[in-house]
Order: sequence, then structure tokens, then C-alpha cells
Amino acid sequence: MSSEHPAPTDLADRIHGGWLGRIAGNMLGKPIEQGEVWTRTRIDRYLGGCGALPLTDYLPEPADPADTAVLRPEWRSCVRGRIHGSCRDDDVDYTVLGLHLLESRGFGFSTEDVGELWLLRLPYLQTFTAERAAYRNLANGLRPPLTATYDNPYQEWIGALIRADVFGWACPGDPGRAAGLARRDAVLSHTGNGVYGAMFAAALIAAAFTAPTVRAALQSALGVIPASSRLARTVRRVMSLHEAGLDWADTVNTATGESPGGWIHTVPNAAVLTAGLLYGDDDFTRTLALTVRGGLDTDSNGATAGSVAGVRTGAAALPGHWKDPLEDTVRSAVFGFDGVRISALAERTVRLAQGGSGPGPAGYPSPHDLHR
Repeated sequence: MSSEHPAPTDLADRIHGGWLGRIAGNMLGKPIEQGEVWTRTRIDRYLGGCGALPLTDYLPEPADPADTAVLRPEWRSCVRGRIHGSCRDDDVDYTVLGLHLLESRGFGFSTEDVGELWLLRLPYLQTFTAERAAYRNLANGLRPPLTATYDNPYQEWIGALIRADVFGWACPGDPGRAAGLARRDAVLSHTGNGVYGAMFAAALIAAAFTAPTVRAALQSALGVIPASSRLARTVRRVMSLHEAGLDWADTVNTATGESPGGWIHTVPNAAVLTAGLLYGDDDFTRTLALTVRGGLDTDSNGATAGSVAGVRTGAAALPGHWKDPLEDTVRSAVFGFDGVRISALAERTVRLAQGGSGPGPAGYPSPHDLHR
């Protein structure tokens, strides 16, 4: 992998592409985010019934009333022709909050800083699974790492992984540093493969800026997590199946079948993500489509795949039908950030990546400045 950092203008375009890709991938997968209902077979039946295979755009409106009944309630704001800015979603809320963390606390932030910002900026009822358990523990006076382990059966689920993107964007070409930041964030709520998932995702996104291929970026990301972990073994399995010439569907079926743990667990979702990236082969649309068609936690996987693909493609080259409906606008539950411009978030991330965490808490501009 090249150690060269992107040129400043290229860096800005790639980080903007990462933000757009994350939000677009999240929007694509959001209507069908319920893995035990929306299996790979049912997703493809839905798409086939609407004449949308191969998938090349946001989901079409459902043709079957039985499908309408089990879509996420926000589906009407996430399908083709109805999108006007992004929907609110925790996959994007945590990315916004991570940016605020780096700007206000710097790259030397502590896990306690993460918890404090959750309590200050994030509504309790907009947290789920491990994050809600950790939030409750924080409110009850517990401190990390006990916040991750007390009364928390979700410690290896995907929540920490979905919080990792901003650490990769802020450390372009430096997967080790990105993984270290992600780990410090993740241990507030996760352990084991839950933490490794966040480290892997952050390193993958950091490597995506400079790696010659997406496979090389994946290989680099594997270097930051224990080789014997279930996560690493599963990612390597997908890479081996792809290299052996197995088709995408068989690879996903094989790898997720070997990775038990439920549809929100980090390990099987990492298999879906890895397959989407490899078989997407650096094509933005194909990467998003295959990742979401892989099922399980569709909006989270679509968001992470979109982030990687967006970094590698750059904002300028992203197809208009993915970025234009977003209208440069993010809805967010993070206090002070609702209605923020995507381009403003990207500009702030570029400043972090270019070598500074900003003035710190005392001189940090109001989040409302991001709207201007």
C-alpha cells in the first residue's frame, strides 16, 4: 500500500465522498433494516417484483402490500423520488458526534469524554442495544470500562463499528492511528469483536485513501485486529472465497452461515460488508447494491460500504442519482446539528485530517455555524 497522503484538493473530495457515500448507503438500506424479516431472498424478490434488479438506485416503492407492512416506517422518505435530504438515523448521528468529539476534545480524547458528549448531545431514546446499555450505565454513575460490561448483552454487536468512520477520515493513509482512536471510543460500550469491528472499520476507511485496491485496504485493516479473532477469521474467509472465484451469493451464504451471532452481531455483518466491497470492485453503485442485498443490518452495512466506496471514488465522481437527492442536508438527533450541511461537515473533517483538532472546548464554534 502506498504511504503517500492524498493531495489537499484530492483529500477534500475524498472526505466529502465518504460523507456522501455513508449517508447514501444508509438511506439505501434503511427501509429494509430488519434482518430476520428481510432475508437476502426476500430483498431480491422485492427488487425483482419492482423491476429493480440489478439494483442501481435507491429502493423503489413497494409493489406488494405485504412488503409495505414490514418496511421501516421511514421508508417513504428513503425511496426513489421521495428523498429530500437524509433521514435521521443513528448510523449518521454517531458520525456527526464523532466529528464533534475530535473538534472539541482533540485527538487525545478519553473514553470518558465520549460518554460525556453522549449525555450532553445525544437523546437516550435515540440509542439502541449496546449504546443504550452504556448510556444507562453512564447515567447511573458507572465509568468505563464497566459501562460496556454491566448488564449489557450486546457487547459484540455492530454499534461501535458504525461509530468509526470519522476516525478513518481524520487519519487518511494511517490505519493504525485510526484504529487506536476507534478503540478508545468503542470500549465505552463494547468488548471483544465489537471493539475489533470498530478498529477494523476505521482502519479500512483510513487505508481506502491510499490503497491501490479495495482488497489491499481490507488487508491493511486486518493488520490492526487480532488474527485469531472471529472477526479476522471471517474477513479472511470472505477474501479467500472471492479469490477462489466463488460468486457473490455463494460467498455471502457461506461466510454468514459460518458466523453465527444474530443479524446485528459484528461478525456476520463484516462478512456482508467485505463481500460487498470485494465483489463491488471499486464501482460505487455496485458496491452499495451488493452490500445492501446481502441483508442483515442493511443500513449500517450500506453506510460503511458507502463510506469506503465514497472515499475511493470522491464526491465529484459520485453518480448524481445517489448524491443529488440528499440536497446537502443531514437530519440529526445530535443536539445543535439538525439540518446541518453535508458539505460543511466534510470541510470540518478535512481540517482535522490536515493536522489539527481545532481550538478545543473553550474556543469551539457553535454547531449552528455548520449550517451557514
